[in-house]
Amino acid sequence: MTNQSSSAITLTEQDKTTLAIAAHGAIALITAAGVKSAGKIAVAGSLALASATGPVGHALDEKQKGLKLDGKTTAELADQVFPALTASYALLKEQDPAEAGNFRSTVLTAVEAGARAERGGTGPAMTEMIRKITEALDAA
Repeated sequence: MTNQSSSAITLTEQDKTTLAIAAHGAIALITAAGVKSAGKIAVAGSLALASATGPVGHALDEKQKGLKLDGKTTAELADQVFPALTASYALLKEQDPAEAGNFRSTVLTAVEAGARAERGGTGPAMTEMIRKITEALDAA
């Protein structure tokens, strides 16, 4: 990604919060789907998000005042995260398709890193959650 391309992106504070809810929420969902290693899943996924670059990386690095991942159940969390994934990807795709690809890749890399941290490999619940996260991204 060149600086020329990234300078064309304009993200409001709300946009940045939505990106953070989407990315960090995806890690929370994959952690919830884990069976044995929730702490390791969360750390691995979060470390992968911390390596994000470009406007997405800058947005995810900022502390977001409106960032609330407060579902009491996985379903409630998913109700918040899936729309944020779709909205974030759509917003970025509209402004800069390459940066949208960066966001998608960043989220899926973080999800994969979390999944690899699960002792004994991914089970059916985690595999299904990865599919749903990917589907939410692709819905844009």
